[in-house]
Amino acid sequence: MTLPAPLLPVLPLSCSSCPSWPAPAPLAPSPALPDPLLLSPPCSPFSGRWWLWLILTGVSCSCAVGVKYMGLCSYLLILALAGVHGWELLGDRKLSNVCIGGVISPSGASWVLVLCHLGARVLALLLLPVFLYLGTFYIHLSILTRSGPHDHMMSSAFQSSLEGGLSRITQGQPLEVAFGSQITLKNTMGKPMPCWLHSHKNTYPIMYEGGRGSSHQQQVTCYPYKDVNNWWIVKSPARQDMFVSSPPQPVKHGDIVQLVHGITARFLNTHDVAAPFSPYAQEISCYIDYNISMPAQTLWKVDIINRESDGDTWKTILSEVKLLHVNTSAALKLSGFTLPDWGFRQLEVVGDKMAKGSHPSLVWNVEEHRYGKSREQAEREQELHTPVQMDVGRNLSFMARFWELQWKMLTMRSESPEHKYCSAPLDWVTLDTSIAYWLHPRTTAQIQLLGNPVIWYSANAGAIIYTVLFLFYLLRQRRRIYDIPQGAWQSFQLAGTLCLGGWAVNYLPFFLMEKTLFLYHYLPALTLQILLLPPVLEHVRHHVIRSDTVQNTFSAVLLVWMSSIILTFSKLCPLTYGEPALSPQELRSLRWRDTWDILIRK
Repeated sequence: MTLPAPLLPVLPLSCSSCPSWPAPAPLAPSPALPDPLLLSPPCSPFSGRWWLWLILTGVSCSCAVGVKYMGLCSYLLILALAGVHGWELLGDRKLSNVCIGGVISPSGASWVLVLCHLGARVLALLLLPVFLYLGTFYIHLSILTRSGPHDHMMSSAFQSSLEGGLSRITQGQPLEVAFGSQITLKNTMGKPMPCWLHSHKNTYPIMYEGGRGSSHQQQVTCYPYKDVNNWWIVKSPARQDMFVSSPPQPVKHGDIVQLVHGITARFLNTHDVAAPFSPYAQEISCYIDYNISMPAQTLWKVDIINRESDGDTWKTILSEVKLLHVNTSAALKLSGFTLPDWGFRQLEVVGDKMAKGSHPSLVWNVEEHRYGKSREQAEREQELHTPVQMDVGRNLSFMARFWELQWKMLTMRSESPEHKYCSAPLDWVTLDTSIAYWLHPRTTAQIQLLGNPVIWYSANAGAIIYTVLFLFYLLRQRRRIYDIPQGAWQSFQLAGTLCLGGWAVNYLPFFLMEKTLFLYHYLPALTLQILLLPPVLEHVRHHVIRSDTVQNTFSAVLLVWMSSIILTFSKLCPLTYGEPALSPQELRSLRWRDTWDILIRK
């Protein structure tokens, strides 16, 4: 289950203990967003207590992002508040009278104080969270150094930096790809699954479904498993041999090569024939000479995407390469379509003439590599079946692994878009869904993720009441009518900015996400919406209700409301904690919404 992002403490920005700090006029309009530290205990700027609250806020922001990337939205909200307040500090001439450590500063130190305030916020709210976040991942990557079951989603370079797994295969491989090298090529996109350029003796069908014809050449696909048919030989067009010379002749950016399939000894080829499932692109094949008017077009240009200069050599694991067909300018690309049974459910590879830039589907890297030594095809096949065993390791830097891990966390998503308990963001606000976590194998005891409906709907009502009151006050102040004191208005603004703004930034982004969503994704937003209730109730009692009689009635209603929360909790407690087991009739009585998936044994 995803945990809610940690609650962020409120920072002490103001110096209410200084006698020279002017109090706001009680009935003046608020000129700007209130200081988020006004609700904290009074303390002097740069005092120990002031620094404590500031640093705790920075630490909490780092923890919020570290728990889940959605915490980044809350962090950005805090930074926005601090930025607005920093902008107000720049125009505050009264800072010359602010007391620091009990001593009133001279008027000439105004700009120094402003810079100190801004510097303290940058240090505690920006640099400290970044340092802590980096430190967390440094410890994480320093401790977890071994290969695991889900390494395949990471790049070849990342996998080879771990102990075991791919590093046992790639350790000590030749760094530079040379003419005659035997290589496997992995696509860097990793979607719908990691795969390697592959071919086998089977050919494309003469006719595709729909009546389109094919070249009937040898199939080239992307195969999601390691296989001897993933091996290719890098051949120089100017030479007939397919072994590495002495000294090796490295392949450089811009060189023209031929790729020969290791087992079938056929050349990677493309021509003006539409691909099976991507009619806009060309079919990729291994060339078979049928003695017809379809000449071989087997020349490919090596384009190193991440090169530092045009003279860079093609490197194992490290180089990200586009292969551009010389005759047609088509780029070798993973389309992502799954071929039917005639293609053994492997992934389609195409030649895309329109492809520009360096989209991951166009980029390949050499994962396994050795210098070929065999001169005959039979010896070469035996060599390809022999695993590589070498001694030297190669590691990525911490920052390279850190950035790759962040990118994967941002972009990776489950390939199964539907789940029995998945739900849409609109279902969360009205509690139209639940999640069954556990069912006893013999009884009806079960654990459900199911909120307290009284709290849930009260939080929604509190947000609506706040919005109505806020707009009412705003319109009245536009007409120069001030219903509440300035301090109360600032506190009211701050509560909404933190709680309702926090709810929005933790909820609304889910409408843009293409991933499987569950009710628990709403918990951080719900927590902030619940925190808005006390300020709203307090404001209504003290500033909206004027009559003592109505106030007493309001207090009685609150008592009934809190009692209903406790009663609802006790009713749903067996579903939350899994005991005691309820009878089928009792479970049916708790299905207050038809969409709640409460499990009942027949």
